[in-house]
Amino acid sequence: ASPPCSASNRGHIMWLFFAFISIPLIEIMLFLQLGSLIGIWFTLLTVIVTAFIGTILVRAQGLAALSQLQSSFSRLENPSQPLANGAMILVSGALLLTPGFLTDAIGFALLVPAVRISVYRYLQGKLSVHQFHMGPKSHPSNTDYPTYQQNTDPEILNADYEDITSKASDTKPSGWTKH
Repeated sequence: ASPPCSASNRGHIMWLFFAFISIPLIEIMLFLQLGSLIGIWFTLLTVIVTAFIGTILVRAQGLAALSQLQSSFSRLENPSQPLANGAMILVSGALLLTPGFLTDAIGFALLVPAVRISVYRYLQGKLSVHQFHMGPKSHPSNTDYPTYQQNTDPEILNADYEDITSKASDTKPSGWTKH
């Protein structure tokens, strides 16, 4: 048996239901209105061109967001904002690939960094991170270098690695593979 639906959850469900019904209706209305004003072929061309341009912009901004996320991980900083940026860029891509003028407008708006920052700040006020840990705990006497902690979980393997790609390219094939 599932728990009863609270009034707060019912409000969210009704909001989602309203969005799933109203957005396609608005898109159909916009297609009909713009199709009658500029013609069906120009309307369809506009949808295709916005999807193409949106894909290029989403790819470029997505790669930049991934770089920011990796940078925040390497500096052991809170990755909330880069993760939120990446999520908004992903939603933007989905909206831009969805045929329609309203979804394109929202998708392009989410590609504007100032809009993403505003949305992030708004959501930051609505959501809270209760706990965030990254990397091993630092030794109290030296906070610049994290201390090595022995792993007690048998499922996790601690290891060191060395990049040997430059060394391997200087040698002849090993004979294990046929070239």
